[in-house]
Amino acid sequence: MSRPAGHAAAGSLCVLLASLLWGTTGTAATFAPGVGPLAIGAVAMGLGGLLQAAVALPAIVRQAPGLRARRGTVLLGALSVAAYPLAFYSSMHLAGVAAGTVVSIGSAPLASALIERVADRRRLTRRWMTGAALGLSGTVLLCAAEAAQADSGTTGRSVGATVLGVGLGLVAGVTYALYSWAAHRLISRGTTSGAAMGAVFGIGGLLLMPVLFATGAPLTASWTNAGVGVYMALVPMFLGYVLFGWGLARVPASTATTLSLLEPAVAAVLAVLVVGERLPALGWTGIALVVGCLAVLTAPQRTAPGARTGSVPITSGRVGDAIRPESVPVPDAAPPS
Repeated sequence: MSRPAGHAAAGSLCVLLASLLWGTTGTAATFAPGVGPLAIGAVAMGLGGLLQAAVALPAIVRQAPGLRARRGTVLLGALSVAAYPLAFYSSMHLAGVAAGTVVSIGSAPLASALIERVADRRRLTRRWMTGAALGLSGTVLLCAAEAAQADSGTTGRSVGATVLGVGLGLVAGVTYALYSWAAHRLISRGTTSGAAMGAVFGIGGLLLMPVLFATGAPLTASWTNAGVGVYMALVPMFLGYVLFGWGLARVPASTATTLSLLEPAVAAVLAVLVVGERLPALGWTGIALVVGCLAVLTAPQRTAPGARTGSVPITSGRVGDAIRPESVPVPDAAPPS
């Protein structure tokens, strides 16, 4: 089946919009300082995931046989969904909003590319490697800036806490890459994005419910805390992942995770403007490199005349073709039902 040229661009835009929403989560969490990172992660991804499953329930029921046939992929994605927010919000709590987000999201493209290289035998193009190099370089500079501030004592965090936060950020990056890959694999095998995301995030949300029950009491302590929880579940998690699902229906998971490098840049800027974190020149240089990564991956590129649009050609300039299988037909994308 063929895929219109505009699908990859639309998919990239959906991922960028989702990343913009995700970039607000760390700053939003600071408005509920009495709520721990585990509770924040559980309410955000847990309730958001269950809401996705509820909205997509008709599609999940229709495609239940296919989901059961690929239950290993669904379970891998769900376990990763459950682990990701616990590691992600703990990373931001320990290392700071900017550094935690940067490490978590900045490490995901490399993890995603390695997963696709091993599992799907995708080849890495020069364009993707250039973009990834810029993005990863930017994340390294941002992390170095945060570590230097922690060492000088200006952040109020110890170097040990910052290092632990960075380690948890790497765990978050790997789990983010895993559930992105799992969702994209389901979609590329004919499952609609709504059913795939609803199943993966719904089961992941169920797995997070015990954590929410054990740690979520502070969420009901004030209207502000409750409002933060509702915002996190509805806007960045539910709406953000609906957009992300549409994007995954149109671009490979490795491209989506690389495009989501916009999130740490947004998070870092909001951390400075709203939270009051300080970002030195080295950190701003890192943000500039992340923006450069996005420019490389999203800039239009000429294709050879007469290039086919059915199987994805290696010379295509579409963002979604930055990494491709040797010969895998791409199904028509369908929005969540």
